[in-house]
Amino acid sequence: MLMKMKYGCIGEKLGHSFSPALHAMFGNRAYELLELTPAELPAFFRERAFLGVNVTIPYKEAVLPYLDEIDPVAAEIGAVNTVVCRDGRLYGYNTDFAGMKALFLRAGIPVAGAHAAVLGGGGTSRTARAVLRALGARSVVRVSRRPGEPDEIGYDTLRARRGGISVLVNTTPVGMFPREDGMAADPADFPALRGALDAVYNPLRSDFVLRAQAKGVPATGGLYMLAAQAAAAHTLFTGEAVPTEKLERVCRALRDEKENIVLLGMPGAGKTTLGRLLAAATGRPFFDSDREVEEAAGAKIPDLFGKVGEAGFRAAESEAVAALSVRTGAVIATGGGVVLREENVRRLRRNGRLIFLDRPIETITPTTGRPLSRDRAALRRLFAEREPLYRAAADLTLTVGENERPEETLTRLLRLTKEEV
Repeated sequence: MLMKMKYGCIGEKLGHSFSPALHAMFGNRAYELLELTPAELPAFFRERAFLGVNVTIPYKEAVLPYLDEIDPVAAEIGAVNTVVCRDGRLYGYNTDFAGMKALFLRAGIPVAGAHAAVLGGGGTSRTARAVLRALGARSVVRVSRRPGEPDEIGYDTLRARRGGISVLVNTTPVGMFPREDGMAADPADFPALRGALDAVYNPLRSDFVLRAQAKGVPATGGLYMLAAQAAAAHTLFTGEAVPTEKLERVCRALRDEKENIVLLGMPGAGKTTLGRLLAAATGRPFFDSDREVEEAAGAKIPDLFGKVGEAGFRAAESEAVAALSVRTGAVIATGGGVVLREENVRRLRRNGRLIFLDRPIETITPTTGRPLSRDRAALRRLFAEREPLYRAAADLTLTVGENERPEETLTRLLRLTKEEV
């Protein structure tokens, strides 16, 4: 069967791909996704019924035998992620190299003189090691579950050497959608760490990145790398150069499109009302974690508290948060106690910008239907307990005036999020 496409991306599983949206932003709306099994790969390249394709997991090395010419950078790395068909001949390139180098420089990760470790042994790992050497790393080792090459070590050896590693790069799929939990290695375990990079871009911030950021070192996910390599591929496909300013705009636009806006705050602070207004103003879907809990349990929250107690409710809330956190481009209003569990905050932060809706406690009306905030004294106790957690979790804080209408709060929120892009 003829597998024909003009431009696109081939791989084994592509449901998580952001590439069509990226290439559309660069002006190429003919870009498609095509999932291929290993058995279908030879026929696809034998037919050569395309102008240009990107190649992703697990075929970056498997495509090499089908190419007529390989760019020197790609040949040195031993992996190709971009193939162009010109006059019936196939030319292979590695635009991941340019994308990852741009990501390192943009993130400010100090590579020169560093001892670096690259987690994973596939095509992206080869690219990462080439970039690290090009940027002046003193030493680079790759880390594999089954080490066998001279520059390859196992995870047990990595743990033994962790005191000397200053740059850590993840090229494994651990932590990638749809299995976001977990890390191939924990950046918090590396005392000399000066920077961390994760090639994963979905979620926007993997647990690996969040742990490194919590350690206070420069750390970033792979979204800018994806955008930069796509810009390089776009140039190879069309001959049109992508200026750096446009690349920055496209990356920012994609992040804003995919990033959730998550509202935190006390019960009665107006998160649901503001969330609905924000969703309507931006065209985003709206979700309320409390409503999700009620729908899953088939009971209102006061009744659920009565049946399973606060511990049971918190477990149900965490399940709802886990389901909501994998969404992208949504507005999410959270329950007042969502910050009590660190796992909730971590999950929400993967794809979300967290905003604390800071309303003076005197202006919040106690709610008889809520077991923990049924009177003024209970509200004050809750606020004293939770305010530090809200502030620690939030990326932005929006203070709500005493007599401010929700529409006025919305206007300020839209302005604040635009300024903080």
